[in-house]
Amino acid sequence: MSEQFDLVVIGAGPGGYVAAIKAAQLGLKVACIDKRPVAGGTCLNVGCIPSKALLTSSHKYWEAREHFENHGITADVKIDIKKMQLRKENVVTELTKGIGFLFKKYGVTFINGTASIKSPNQVQVQEGQLLETKNILIATGSISSSLPNIEIDEKQVVSSTGALEFDKAPKHLVVIGGGVIGLELGSVWARLGSAVTVVEYLDKIVPSMDSEVTTAFQKALASQGMAFRLGRKVVNIVKQPKELALHVIPAQADPTEVPEIITCDKVLVAVGRRPYTQGLGLESIGVQLDNRGFITVDSHYQTTVPNIYAIGDVIPGPMLAHKAEEEGVAVAEFLAGQAGHVNYHTIPSVIYTQPEVASVGITEDQAKEQGLKYRVGKFPFMANSRAKAVGDTAGFVKVIADAQTDKVLGVHIIGEHAGDMIAEAVLAMEYCASSEDIARTCHAHPTHAEALKEAAMAAFAKPIHM
Repeated sequence: MSEQFDLVVIGAGPGGYVAAIKAAQLGLKVACIDKRPVAGGTCLNVGCIPSKALLTSSHKYWEAREHFENHGITADVKIDIKKMQLRKENVVTELTKGIGFLFKKYGVTFINGTASIKSPNQVQVQEGQLLETKNILIATGSISSSLPNIEIDEKQVVSSTGALEFDKAPKHLVVIGGGVIGLELGSVWARLGSAVTVVEYLDKIVPSMDSEVTTAFQKALASQGMAFRLGRKVVNIVKQPKELALHVIPAQADPTEVPEIITCDKVLVAVGRRPYTQGLGLESIGVQLDNRGFITVDSHYQTTVPNIYAIGDVIPGPMLAHKAEEEGVAVAEFLAGQAGHVNYHTIPSVIYTQPEVASVGITEDQAKEQGLKYRVGKFPFMANSRAKAVGDTAGFVKVIADAQTDKVLGVHIIGEHAGDMIAEAVLAMEYCASSEDIARTCHAHPTHAEALKEAAMAAFAKPIHM
């Protein structure tokens, strides 16, 4: 007889490996299957982590080149992109080994292979192994979306995966898509010397972002040399002997309109991601998908087939690693007889450019659309002591609070350390704090976090330092 499991997890990305570890911690016998020989999924291997490694390396170079002189430091700065890439790979290797260690520590059986679901209690691994299990969790993540008539060869026309592997900075990189992935990777190569042009179909970058933050964000990126062609779409890419020619027209124009030609040597297609469920055999066992290809689940993440669950990028909601992790923990707790829970109103979003952008809760645009009565408190880093001392005063903190109850509805930060600062706002909102609660909480001085305190003060009364 084959080995019996309580849970088989398909996919070892942030959602899958976290679910596997948590379930094992709660006493379940767990197996986790992934196509890659190591755990971590897209996020760790070719996504979140390697991109942050390159963002950090490129930022250090940019700071040395552009800002050290302001601090009285003179240096002859050179870049070695191959060494940057090697450091990135070492970071990934260390972290994947860490997950492997945790699997062994908690008794999770890791299987390298391609899985398909034969029944609610059976998972077939391509290599021939048939696993018997009480429950199945689908955590297969997402893949890059593409555009009609545009072939991604990962050499000249690349996805985010290819954009992480350049051995030198392109002379001119065109990014198709003004979302998080495109802007982060575009900023990496802009810092390292590339001319970068972002072509976005909509009339604003990162459309889910608060409009006031969007304006400041685009202005900051433009000041670093990134160019923007908004309200435009790429209808074709012609490969010429020494360059690529992009045919670009207004988003709402007739396709027969004479296009604008943008030439470059590399193109990054970053128009979003789509759920990856191919080859799982979902249709044959009755797992329902919606019209966008996402798996339909109930409040406990169970699909339309009993004993089969799904989390992360394959179900509706923001495609964020930390969202998948929380869902993975919740499923493990449900299966162990506990009460798992994910509060989707307090899932933060971060863009790791310079300046960083972070947010949680609703935007002011959404508050207006919903007809809410609200107050806004803002505080600029220009008036923050630590930002002044550091020498980076770009950006601000914005707090949106209910006008009657003072409950915090949303927080938006653009500036240095925004991604770390947003955690305080998430915790405040998780416990239904008011802006006055944040304002009356003592913050160490001098810190960037004082800007959040002052913005909260501005939402219910007046800030001290402005």
